[in-house]
Amino acid sequence: MCVLCGESILQTHWTDQKSAANPSRSRQKERQYRIRLLNQVLAYYGLKVDDWNGAKFVVRDKKGRSEIVHDLGGLWAKAEKLIGRPLNPLDSGLMDFLKRDTV
Repeated sequence: MCVLCGESILQTHWTDQKSAANPSRSRQKERQYRIRLLNQVLAYYGLKVDDWNGAKFVVRDKKGRSEIVHDLGGLWAKAEKLIGRPLNPLDSGLMDFLKRDTV
């Protein structure tokens, strides 16, 4: 059980699995890279995601509302809750936004 939020941690998401072949520092770098990619996508919706102690994520909107997310699998549902509509990864506006952002 998490002493900060009082929730049970049932299982680890596959992106956060620990192994002898993947040292802690490498996992942290990969996690930060995933967060940068997520923020590029979520910026289109006015959202931002931050790491919380290497174990969870916090997704926030521009109004100051936030949601704690246990893993990447739960991130999209929390993001949809904050913006009040479904996220569409194939939205042409999102694709144009990402093309502009990466150029």
